[in-house]
Amino acid sequence: MHHSKRIRSTTPEIAAAAKRLRKNMTIAEQTLWTALKARQLDGFKFRAQHPIGRFIVDFYCPACRLMIEIDGAIHDTQLDYDIARTEQLERYGYQVLRFTNDDVIHHLSDVLTTIRQTVTK
Repeated sequence: MHHSKRIRSTTPEIAAAAKRLRKNMTIAEQTLWTALKARQLDGFKFRAQHPIGRFIVDFYCPACRLMIEIDGAIHDTQLDYDIARTEQLERYGYQVLRFTNDDVIHHLSDVLTTIRQTVTK
């Protein structure tokens, strides 16, 4: 029997937190979501503030197992946590791209080019 490598058991609390985050996206998250939603990026479906196990990722493309994280100032103080989290997600077969708020707000076309290159590999 084939078992997919997948993080399971998202709790109702995590799902509720994800819903709250979707309603309160940062400016950078809103900017990127406007470019990704409704299959605008080469027809790929993305989800915003998507729960995966005990994590909530900013954006997720199920077809590519790609997670996109937008890092604000808080991430400067939690680099070790972010690195450990990324490594754990990668062990489950997910690919993680990280961008800063500044990248998204001031260099959106470059961010979209990087995402496009990643999803079409």
